[in-house]
Amino acid sequence: MKDTIVVIGTLITVAAIGWLIDTASKRKREKAIESQIFNCLEEAAKNGKAYAQYEIGRWYLEYKDANSSFFWIGKAAEQGIAEAQYNLGVMYQQGLGVTQDYQQAAKWHEKAAEQGLAEAQYNLGVMYQRGLGVTQDYQQAAKWFSKAAEQRNAMAQYSLGFMYRHDLGVTRDDKQAVKWYEKAAEQGIAEAQSNLGVMYHQGLGVTQNYQQAAKWFSKAAEQGFAMAQLNLGLMHYDGLGVTQDYQQAVKWFSKAAKQGNAEAQLRLGMLYFLGRGVLQNYKQAYAWILVATANGHGMGDEMLDAVATELTPATLAAAQALAGSYFEKYQAR
Repeated sequence: MKDTIVVIGTLITVAAIGWLIDTASKRKREKAIESQIFNCLEEAAKNGKAYAQYEIGRWYLEYKDANSSFFWIGKAAEQGIAEAQYNLGVMYQQGLGVTQDYQQAAKWHEKAAEQGLAEAQYNLGVMYQRGLGVTQDYQQAAKWFSKAAEQRNAMAQYSLGFMYRHDLGVTRDDKQAVKWYEKAAEQGIAEAQSNLGVMYHQGLGVTQNYQQAAKWFSKAAEQGFAMAQLNLGLMHYDGLGVTQDYQQAVKWFSKAAKQGNAEAQLRLGMLYFLGRGVLQNYKQAYAWILVATANGHGMGDEMLDAVATELTPATLAAAQALAGSYFEKYQAR
């Protein structure tokens, strides 16, 4: 493998010199160099070099040849390359180049996880959490999430926080939930940001702080997370942690409503009915409340009756047609 690395390094050095030739010729030479690198890797892979087998497997996957990729990554995995074991697990998990097989996926994720690969530890935790290829076991899920979380795997940090919050595989501990949610939230995980906002809003595991709640709801909402958009809308509506602003409430309820969030749809309909933050519009109010009801909100029926009294038969029919259009686009997810 050392010989292969030297050859590849030499080729890359040559490629980096830069040739005073036109773009087409340059691209042609780059392809020739890529071909030489590929041939060097393939030769090393055929000679049993594990890392070359892994790299050639990745190369094949990049070029959409999943069957060849599976073959070479499998060879490297058998030789104990942790990254190959993890990727082989992913291929079994997703059915890439092989029939989907969760048991095999769990097997290879576990081999890589035992070698300390955080991505594999997280995936193995997910499989235990959901009972995919293994017997569902929340304690095992928490164990593997914890190992990956300690290595700063953001989704594992979020998942471990969730386990602590909901008494899954570990004793419920809201302070630990906040700790891990915050670590994941700081890495940009929207679900963690939203859940951290809830913890601050309700004072769970942390001193109640509406400004912090609004901050974290805002971060998740900007990433398009519907529940955070709803909660940020509520903060603006009630003036908690932010200045009361009905227009902002309408903005965020609307974003969540268009993702199928029934509570946001109902709230948006109410604001149209009351004319808060938006011009009063009974037709829009009826349409959104009807969509919320169709998406399973239990409080819509009474409100529909109240709004209907403000509509003429023709406008009511138009509102119902509008609701049908909205429902096709904005169903609950």
